[in-house]
Amino acid sequence: MKKLLLTLLLVVGVTAVAISQTQVLSGNWSANSTTTPSYTLHQNEGERSILVSVPFLKPFETKPDVILTVNHMDAEAKTNVRYTVKAVTVTRDGFTVQVSTWEDSKIYGITGYWLAHAE
Repeated sequence: MKKLLLTLLLVVGVTAVAISQTQVLSGNWSANSTTTPSYTLHQNEGERSILVSVPFLKPFETKPDVILTVNHMDAEAKTNVRYTVKAVTVTRDGFTVQVSTWEDSKIYGITGYWLAHAE
């Protein structure tokens, strides 16, 4: 019985240490013609991209993985909506969101959430 209790305490302790070492931060990002310098996703045709810098409130100990979502988009109704969103230049201190569109798509504004995690 003592061995079982000791083993159980050891497993719980190791699990608690592993969980406590995981860092997780989250927030939101947005881009539009009034708040984002050089915003061009609503003008012209062809390939266009913009960059949005996202600093972390607290730096990570190691480079994190970043997950992005899109939760709102204001786009031209008369054309197809074509876009990509990805995290580029991820560092311990932050990352950059790259939003791209192409052809005749016009995006007037786009927002989303991000989640960053590291072991």
